[in-house]
Amino acid sequence: MQTSPRLISMYLPQYHQTPENDRWWGEGFTEWARVRAGTPRFHGHYQPHVPGQLGYYDLRDAKVRSAQAELAREHGIHGFCYYHYWFNGRRLLELPFEEVLKTGEPDFPFCLCWANENWTRRWDGQSQKVLIEQKYSDEDSLNFIRSLIPAFQDRRYIRVDGRPLLLVYRTGLLPNPGKVAEIWRKAMKEEGVGDLYLVRIENFMHGPEPAPGDVGFDAAMEFAPYWGFVGRRLERAEVDLPTDIRAYSYDDCMKAMLNRPLPSYKLFRGIFTGWDNSPRRNNGPTIFIDSSPEKYAYWLSLILKQTVNMFEGDDRIVFINAWNEWGEGCHLEPDEKYGLRYLRATRMVFRQSEDYALLIDKIRHLRDADEGALQTWLENLDRVYSSGDRLTEKEAILLRAFGNLTNPPKMMVLDSELNDQVDQLLRGKDAIIQSIFDSLSWKITAPLRKLYDKFFT
Repeated sequence: MQTSPRLISMYLPQYHQTPENDRWWGEGFTEWARVRAGTPRFHGHYQPHVPGQLGYYDLRDAKVRSAQAELAREHGIHGFCYYHYWFNGRRLLELPFEEVLKTGEPDFPFCLCWANENWTRRWDGQSQKVLIEQKYSDEDSLNFIRSLIPAFQDRRYIRVDGRPLLLVYRTGLLPNPGKVAEIWRKAMKEEGVGDLYLVRIENFMHGPEPAPGDVGFDAAMEFAPYWGFVGRRLERAEVDLPTDIRAYSYDDCMKAMLNRPLPSYKLFRGIFTGWDNSPRRNNGPTIFIDSSPEKYAYWLSLILKQTVNMFEGDDRIVFINAWNEWGEGCHLEPDEKYGLRYLRATRMVFRQSEDYALLIDKIRHLRDADEGALQTWLENLDRVYSSGDRLTEKEAILLRAFGNLTNPPKMMVLDSELNDQVDQLLRGKDAIIQSIFDSLSWKITAPLRKLYDKFFT
């Protein structure tokens, strides 16, 4: 059974020339055109985001796709979730994934997310102008799912309990999502694929949605930022910004999403590296202020620990937004400012969660899965540090913040004491976490391994 949690990163296939983009945006247009045009809008505004070692790549190049996969694998990413564009039989941006499927390279896990919105000019603020409209029908539902059979049958395709994992960006746009799910499941069983594992994405941008089971789906994925819990919008008195910019605090969003009451249905947690869509939106961009690799690492640690506690086996999945959303300032891929720091943070936290999962599963096994009798992470330090290693004061501060979420209730709301600890950690985050990051004392993130010296140097 799968023990370690799986990190799946959203993947945008927009970085290659297409006839449609040539016609709509001009000859040679790709996502890089927007990214290159990014300009600072206020003092300290990080724009443009300039790619690091991968450069301004073209996804038609197999070497680029292989380099991406290798970089992701080295830093704890389990697989990519490719955005899939289907409009009543018409495909867009399909070349990169089709090449991955046809060539068998890179040998790296993947799944698909149907981005089932209309294709519009929203990137330049003209969201009402539709370029390609989605049209739904039972026949199209059948054609769509049958077109994915080669992907589902690929050994690299990500599965949950043996079932191909398929995400849908907006189930609310489907006229009858329950019927669509029924058509899909029936067709795949008849074709020998077997049952699907259907996940709807929720981001609250368009209001609350029904439970996945009510529309024939198996689970939901928390898209980050989750717009129902992003914290309050920053006022101009707090941050000197142009009046058209919608600004939020990354810290506040992190705490709000962690405070979000967990639903009764299965929800895969999500996280984002940062957010700044000003390259895509000249007017009215949304920006999250003061994101950093250290804050991202802290947040990822918490939701991975929660995921390990709440789920077992294949259900231990966390989604990262995103691998390469450069036009939204949301990318794990290295850039000139941060280099590999987001990826290294991911790797460190993932190694921590691997060891934590092993420990928790061992305790569960020994205690006949009596979760109420599970000791906290702090109480199990003697088991972990059998050689007598001691925590530094800084590590203890960090661990106390993590340890309070060892056994989260199903409706997890951070109490005032934990909020105070989170605030304390955030205030000192750069000094505490960065010092750990720069030193070799991050052995706390992989206490059961003897390879940390080699791994972190």
